[in-house]
Amino acid sequence: MIIKEKIVEEIQNGETSLGIEFGSTRIKAVLVGNDFSPLASGSFDWETSLEDGIWTYSLEEIWSGLQYCYQKLLADVKERYGITLSKIGSIGFSAMMHGYMAFDKQGNLLVPFRTWRNTMTEEAAKKLTELFQFNIPERWSIAHLYQAILKDEPHIEKLDFITTLAGYIHWQLTGEKVLGIGDASGMFPIDMKTHNYDVKMIDAFNNLPEVEKHSLNINKLLPKVLLAGENAGILTEEGAKKLDVSGNLQGGIPLCPPEGDAGTGMVATNSVAPRTGNISAGTSVFAMVVLEKPLNKVHTEIDMVTTPCGDLVGMAHANNGYSDVEAWVNIFQQFTEAINVNIPRNLLYMALYSQALLGDPDCGGVLAYNYFAGENITGVSEGRPLVVRKPKSNFNLPNLMRAHLFTSLGALKIGMDILLKDEGVKLDKLLGHGGLFKTPIVGQEAVAAAVNTPVSVMKTAGEGGAWGIALLASYLKNREASSTLAEFLSKKVFAGYVAEEVKPEQKDVDGFEQFMNRYKKGILIEQAAVDNLI
Repeated sequence: MIIKEKIVEEIQNGETSLGIEFGSTRIKAVLVGNDFSPLASGSFDWETSLEDGIWTYSLEEIWSGLQYCYQKLLADVKERYGITLSKIGSIGFSAMMHGYMAFDKQGNLLVPFRTWRNTMTEEAAKKLTELFQFNIPERWSIAHLYQAILKDEPHIEKLDFITTLAGYIHWQLTGEKVLGIGDASGMFPIDMKTHNYDVKMIDAFNNLPEVEKHSLNINKLLPKVLLAGENAGILTEEGAKKLDVSGNLQGGIPLCPPEGDAGTGMVATNSVAPRTGNISAGTSVFAMVVLEKPLNKVHTEIDMVTTPCGDLVGMAHANNGYSDVEAWVNIFQQFTEAINVNIPRNLLYMALYSQALLGDPDCGGVLAYNYFAGENITGVSEGRPLVVRKPKSNFNLPNLMRAHLFTSLGALKIGMDILLKDEGVKLDKLLGHGGLFKTPIVGQEAVAAAVNTPVSVMKTAGEGGAWGIALLASYLKNREASSTLAEFLSKKVFAGYVAEEVKPEQKDVDGFEQFMNRYKKGILIEQAAVDNLI
């Protein structure tokens, strides 16, 4: 009772911090207290739409989803503590990185939101990578902008501002056109000395003839870059009403810089210091390794981004994650319903995932591709999920589920091999977070086998990026002048936390390598499916 009374007092006094993250399949809100533990949460499930060949979410979905999510948080606070949430100490928003949200001077969206999942920017990405001598992936905002310029899209003439989803939400609620450096580093390359957009690359882009034709200045189109701990504005009264349709939330709340899901994943796993890394497993899969120095050469498979405090990060990002696993779980659920057996979905996940532990190390010759969308690491432009095997392959449930887990890490492993094997990057620990790691052990064993590195998961792994951005919001109001983000996380947030570690077993590491040999050769099968399955 004393603990509950203390929490009630914290909430009533506005000593909490709120983090809201827009993921690919869910919008989630997490409210934390003075000890940084989650006090309440709310969520809204959604999914991307393919409209006229573009993966997108409508503005209506974005706002209705955010408002529903916040209302669920309010209901959770009311149910747990018997009070109405009206005061919050600080707020932060995060979302899927990259993509393209383009606006005119009146703040009107010029074209539907183009998410990171779109891979129709190959021409622009290749030309910019050559121009900058810096890898520009197809997902990046600058690639989307340049592709629109190359195609002479009509909206370019009206363009006044571009940002990410997190930057858009923050702008609408505060009036500030800013972005955390981690999210900004997925829009345009960052100069590690100035912690701002690279001026030489800005000039090189502005001097392109096709850019000059439209009299564009990319520096004026991009949001202002901020570091973790810097004040990014306050929630306006209008913004408060837009977030909380019940009208109880008060304005004037300070907001931390809006960040991308990569940055919040690093924070949520205490992986912002050099030689640490984390892996996020969801609709997409990406691993972040904080580097001690720049890489020796440009790798098109590796994104060079930053932590929320501006340190250099090597990022291996695969567009396709666990969507195909989700699809197969749906099939099994439909089967159980067909035979009138009711199995809760979380138990079904656990049962199927656990089967993967019983499979042959190399999946018994079963090969799968989880490509719902194109995959730039393997050079496949579109998605065709498939399962293929030889007649004599050991095809059973354990190997089927193991193959789906392994293939979800296949493209990622190619990128991680470049970092760890080719570039010799040192990695002391890798922490997992996201939906995959909610099922004990299974996800950790698969990742450990893929990268031959111990993988740890903390009890907060399931909270993911929403908790991470809540911590960044808390850092804003709790930061001491001499406290770096790494110190804040290690000494205050994660002090005393115990992570459950799974070390790789050699048979699983060898089995994953065998699986990858088939995976790489089988890309021709996947490409044939793209070419012929229409």
